[in-house]
Amino acid sequence: MLSSHAARKTRLDTLRPRRHFSKPMAKATDDTRLSKKAYEACLPALREQLVQLQVQLQAAPFKILLIVAGEEGCGRGETINTLSGWLDPRGVETFAFREPTDEERERPLMWRYWRCLPAEGRLGIFAGSWYTETLREQAAVRAPKTTTRLDHELARIRHFEKLLADNGTLVVKVWLHLSKADQRRRLKELAADPDTAWRATEEARHHHRIYDRLARTAEKIRAATHQPGAPWTIINASDSRTRNLSVARLLLHRFAAHQKREAAKASAPARPKAPKSLKPAGLQRLLALPLDQKLSADAYEEKREKWLGRLNRAVRAAQAKKRSIVFVFEGWDAAGKGGAIRRLTSAIDARDYRVIPIAKPTDEEKAHHYLWRFWRHVPRAGLVTLYDRSWYGRVLVERLEGFCTEPEWKRAYAEMNDFEEQLTEHGIIVIKFWMHVSRDEQLKRFREREETAYKQHKINAEDWRNRRKWHAYEIAVGDMLALTDTPCAPWHLIPANNKRHARLQILRTATKSIEDALA
Repeated sequence: MLSSHAARKTRLDTLRPRRHFSKPMAKATDDTRLSKKAYEACLPALREQLVQLQVQLQAAPFKILLIVAGEEGCGRGETINTLSGWLDPRGVETFAFREPTDEERERPLMWRYWRCLPAEGRLGIFAGSWYTETLREQAAVRAPKTTTRLDHELARIRHFEKLLADNGTLVVKVWLHLSKADQRRRLKELAADPDTAWRATEEARHHHRIYDRLARTAEKIRAATHQPGAPWTIINASDSRTRNLSVARLLLHRFAAHQKREAAKASAPARPKAPKSLKPAGLQRLLALPLDQKLSADAYEEKREKWLGRLNRAVRAAQAKKRSIVFVFEGWDAAGKGGAIRRLTSAIDARDYRVIPIAKPTDEEKAHHYLWRFWRHVPRAGLVTLYDRSWYGRVLVERLEGFCTEPEWKRAYAEMNDFEEQLTEHGIIVIKFWMHVSRDEQLKRFREREETAYKQHKINAEDWRNRRKWHAYEIAVGDMLALTDTPCAPWHLIPANNKRHARLQILRTATKSIEDALA
């Protein structure tokens, strides 16, 4: 197994831009200045096209994410305000990101952006983004980020944007460029007008003083994050009218091209293929798990209180250190996930944890990336979240039932590994359980549920249908174990034919995992 450092380096290497993508960043405008008369003559047709874009987008199976960045004084706010005035406000969401709040600081960096992503059929405009945060830190009076840290952050951004683009999101990234001379002129104009003088802040003047350093950093950022599906377009911002038209026309052009690509993809629906193992070692590990353990009721009672007390102390120690905990429970139907969660949570103050049961996605969840509904429940510092089923449904039920395409579930392994790595890098303790029972034991529990009145709600036709695909699910589970068992978030396999043995092992494993993480 790779060391933690080597594993992280290997994963980040996979996030680097594709070498064959050598297309230069497009420059949408030149230095041409547009007269007011010429500008106003363009507006009626342009505004009609933008509204038509929104009408078509409402019926499209994708969203648009417009990211507007640029040098200080480039007119980001003016551009966004103008564009918003041309669009129907009911289909647009605009987000401005300033200094992170306490709630945002207590979660991984990308949490604040995930929760603001627009739903399918909508346009989201980011006035500031992950790029703003990176540049703001580089502009700080104190020492900027080291090259290693910056490279790591840019790798994370590349991966995030690729993830969005792979999911069908139209990512439009605009860099509004101002030369140093234009920036100086712009700051003087703002300062000279009493109505705009407040915008010529000391921070803006500081950015002008270190223009050359920031320009080098910005160039590095753009080069590192210019990739298929999320390319940069540089627009000259020296003339506001030309700038505004260029951004709007770019949006229209990219939408038309994206719409054609998505229509071509939709015309050839994919069907689930016969299950074939991607990495047999995972299935071998699953099948080798001994399921004949026994534990008497007396032995269970004797040991349970000891481990509940120790778990309580471990959770409170994590809370004191502001370390959140995320539990992931996966397993066969009737493997005992619910019972294990009830026993585990009995050791935690009810005010400090949330259980998130994962069922079929709602219409709101379907309109977002599949990870969106999990990101939104990431706990604040010191709190606990338990997922009763999780993001791994992407490579289990969604894979086998054809709810996603083969390219989608195959790339999901890397996406989920990266999600968990972001959690652990932030200090969150991730503990994953797979609860394993034999096919005969599952049948026994299914029949017991059918015959017990207060358990009948736990069994339905879908459970029996899934059971008929046992072998296919075994292969999918094996691949999941082999491809997502990482140093930062390893899988703990729990033999669950004996419920008491399984529950005690989960208590013991959870406690030791938290203690080891804190140590």
